[in-house]
Amino acid sequence: MNKVFEFWAASTGLPHEKLSKILLSLVIILVLYLVKIVLLRIVWRQTKNVKTRYQWKRTISFIFPFLGLILVGSVWLQAFRQFGAFLGLFSAGLAIALKDPLTNLAGWFFILAVNFFLIYVLVMAMTRFGNIRLGGRSAKPEFSTSAWFAMLFSAGMGIGILFWSVGEPILHYVNPPFGSGGTAESAEIAMRTTFLHWGLHAWGIYALVGMALAFFTFNKKLPLTISSVFYPLIGNRINGGLGKSINVLAVVATLFGLATSLGLGVQQVSAGLNHLLDIPDTVSTQVLLIGGSILAATASVGAGLRKGGKRLSQLNIIICSFFLLFMLINGATLFIFGAFVQNLGGYLDNFFALSFWTETYLQSDWQKGWTVFYWAWWISWSPFVGMFIARISRGRTLREFILGVLIVPTIITFLWLSAFGGSAIFLELNAIADISVAVSDNVATSLYRLLEQFPLGSLTSIVGVLL
Repeated sequence: MNKVFEFWAASTGLPHEKLSKILLSLVIILVLYLVKIVLLRIVWRQTKNVKTRYQWKRTISFIFPFLGLILVGSVWLQAFRQFGAFLGLFSAGLAIALKDPLTNLAGWFFILAVNFFLIYVLVMAMTRFGNIRLGGRSAKPEFSTSAWFAMLFSAGMGIGILFWSVGEPILHYVNPPFGSGGTAESAEIAMRTTFLHWGLHAWGIYALVGMALAFFTFNKKLPLTISSVFYPLIGNRINGGLGKSINVLAVVATLFGLATSLGLGVQQVSAGLNHLLDIPDTVSTQVLLIGGSILAATASVGAGLRKGGKRLSQLNIIICSFFLLFMLINGATLFIFGAFVQNLGGYLDNFFALSFWTETYLQSDWQKGWTVFYWAWWISWSPFVGMFIARISRGRTLREFILGVLIVPTIITFLWLSAFGGSAIFLELNAIADISVAVSDNVATSLYRLLEQFPLGSLTSIVGVLL
């Protein structure tokens, strides 16, 4: 990257710093423009009322130039940079100030609420309500079952499962929520805990939001927006200021979930490029990667759900399947399958104890940074994922929808975690490789450090970067 800047600087006669600012400004403008186009496209698809469309267009058209002025100005002007630094310090300080009180006072509530969500959707699936068909009795599924599952998995887990599939089990193995680290017992606890964070509870949150959106959209003929879910409570006010406020809050929540997922993905890709090609793992590289990710997402949206989202999800599943198969064959195959069975049994056997554990008697801070963080992440991400899985689930019964969303992606996720996380723990237990040191040094490189221990490490690392 530095050589490219040096070449441009020599060609144009501009200083390296000024070229960096120009490039960053162009990326910011491009990203904001693409996001604006995507938002307007979504509004046009979901809103039939001409007046509402005009109001949304006017709002979006006002916000984005103002936001662009702030961001580009912060790149070039010292005053803007100082203002941005102030906002950054203020927001970071606010987050730090609120984090501990919220987790201390409401951590138990997160635990209870997420369990309630899961129990509620299971009750809906097992009772007569499970016979309700999304879209009416004559509605037919728009996508095949295989395509539906592919899109479910891609939307729900995405980059997060790649980022944490090695790092989280190893971190729990070294520093378990209770007991001593670095033992066979801590390895079991690590996998059970990782299963908890990526299992039924996460998908229960998605199922709840998706089910509600799909029902009110396809059966009650309301817009595919979060405010529609509140129709039984506020009636036609979903079309007024109250409904818009609900939708704005949903967008803000989704931005937090998007920032977390995109941030993890960019970190991993940047670390992978540095590991493979010695490209500097810098902010400039990460900004370019964010721009590339948004371009790809925009192209997918522009192609439509059938040509874009469906095909991209199917391609993603095919590559992931070969990636998983490679690890199953080249890794400790018997250990992986044995670990999968034992991990699944341990998860189910300790399901209620894990689900309702609040570390009250330990008086530690472990759960704040893990379980509560995950539940908050899944909840913030649920408006986006729920809206997507609602859109692709027309024609399915509530029972088929809920059980499909809960069971199949969970089993695939557990197998993935057992293959990659289990392989890392196998190497640690048998003193073959010290993966924990790499994870503690930079968790974003944990997947690549694992792949190095097997044949075709460089090739599989490239696949990991692409995924």
